[in-house]
Amino acid sequence: MKDAMLYLIHIRECTDRIARYTQGGKEAFLADEMIQDAVLRNLQTLAESTQRLDEGLKVNHPEIDWRGISGFRNILVHQYLSVNPLRVWNVIEQYLPLLAGTVARMLEEIGDE
Repeated sequence: MKDAMLYLIHIRECTDRIARYTQGGKEAFLADEMIQDAVLRNLQTLAESTQRLDEGLKVNHPEIDWRGISGFRNILVHQYLSVNPLRVWNVIEQYLPLLAGTVARMLEEIGDE
């Protein structure tokens, strides 16, 4: 579980950074390529870390679309020329809070073992 803890901490750090980088809101995000680049980098790192989590751990948290995160990572990495900043914003707004909360609970669960 030590590896899982490290990956979960890494995911939490990425979600925290993304929240900080986007605190200016949608218009600020869409207007600033540096913010977009920073967010994309953290989304890629976050998604890569989720892929390294044990499947047994992820199955206990079906509220997260783990496959969707993996698929989104593939789009960010392999189809980077066609990434739509508005779509990225929508992903952040719709899914990041749930992921952040779930990761916090997962860290608590692992810490209790």
